[in-house]
Amino acid sequence: MVDSVTTINSDGSRYFLYPADARGRFSLARRLSAYGLIVVYLLLPWIPVGGHPAVFIDIAERRFHFLGYTLAAQDTWLLFFGVSGLGFALFFLTALFGRLWCGWACPQTVFLDHVFRRIERWLEGDAVARRALQLAPMGPSKFARRAVKHLLYFFASLLITHLFLAYFVSLPELWLFMRAAPGEHWAAFLFVFIAAGLLYFNFAWFREQLCIVICPYGRLQSALTDDHTLVIGYDARRGEPRGRAGTPAAGACIACNRCVQVCPTGIDIRHGLQLECIGCAACIDACDEVMTKIHRPLGLVRYDSLAGLTGGVTRWVRPRTILYGGLLLLGVIVATFAFSSVQPANFLIYRMSGAAYFVGAEEVRDQFMVRIVNKRPTPATFTVSLEGLPAGMRQTGFLAPVTLAAQEELVSPLILLIDRKYYHGAFKFTVKVADAARTFSLARSVEFMGPDANLLTEDDHEKHRHR
Repeated sequence: MVDSVTTINSDGSRYFLYPADARGRFSLARRLSAYGLIVVYLLLPWIPVGGHPAVFIDIAERRFHFLGYTLAAQDTWLLFFGVSGLGFALFFLTALFGRLWCGWACPQTVFLDHVFRRIERWLEGDAVARRALQLAPMGPSKFARRAVKHLLYFFASLLITHLFLAYFVSLPELWLFMRAAPGEHWAAFLFVFIAAGLLYFNFAWFREQLCIVICPYGRLQSALTDDHTLVIGYDARRGEPRGRAGTPAAGACIACNRCVQVCPTGIDIRHGLQLECIGCAACIDACDEVMTKIHRPLGLVRYDSLAGLTGGVTRWVRPRTILYGGLLLLGVIVATFAFSSVQPANFLIYRMSGAAYFVGAEEVRDQFMVRIVNKRPTPATFTVSLEGLPAGMRQTGFLAPVTLAAQEELVSPLILLIDRKYYHGAFKFTVKVADAARTFSLARSVEFMGPDANLLTEDDHEKHRHR
């Protein structure tokens, strides 16, 4: 029975882990998938799609470019569907496959296991050598190894952070930042070095504690999984009682503790499913390697459900997966409809600051600002038309089509005037924006405001009597 977190000593101090390197089919698959994810992370800012990086969160222009698809600031409500969709997908996949995300795709696991621990093993050796080096007194060899390791750690942290910043400012802009003095772009400079410092602290020292102490996902397992969720487990029916090879009446487990030695969070999978388990499958490869050497069947530690490990049958279709799957499907349908409604331009009309309306000697005037954003990667021409205007209304602004360059934004005034004799009170009208090819149009209902028409008429009569 496990009474406390495995990385805490009895006196409350930190127990540092030196996980051994596992070899096997799952370790190879994880390594290949991790390197693939790292390559994707590195390349996305370099790949141009529609004149912009494949993924570009343009903070300065308030636009989000994703694989040629552009969202403006007014489209941020669509992020609700993206975030909720990821949440439902995570719930659904967790109910089916447990912590598959943690062990195979989480950036913490990907960078820690396949970048920083690779550097550590290259410089300091295997788990036994690293533990011995930690216990050895400081000398020239140990100092040199540690210095080079931490320099490489910080360089890797800087590289990750710079590429992360490129997702928000683009690579050409990042290159300009790097060539300029720090004071010219002090905010970006501080962000890079503070973020790199946090990454360095995390990957050099904090490590698995992020998963155990900070990340809430492990604690959600009890709410998202059940006895039929695919997890990594130990077949106690086959493995117990433990004993060395050749021991009479002993189970398949020879108590070599190899599964514990390779675990990146230091747990003993034979104690059952635990909070710290990230589903990395290192213990499966370690146990299979031992079983192969002693000529025993594989799968003593394996991917299975708790029901399957106790001899039952795993049920994939159950109320939990139906509920999560239904919510995910509903979210996909609604998100598809929402994203399909996004137009290649944005249009906004609002009243100028100041008085709501102006009354002159001859007319009543309302002043608006019209904002048009061309979200296309190519120039586009737009026409602005007004519908529902009464007789006698005059317009200033947008009398001719306007052409905007790719991703350009236009903000220009629209002035409406109506002679006092034609004014009969406030009314609503419609402003429409359409492209030259009439492939789409956007409409906004606007109110023309003014004084009470009767008061205006009385005022005109009063002026007429005094002439």
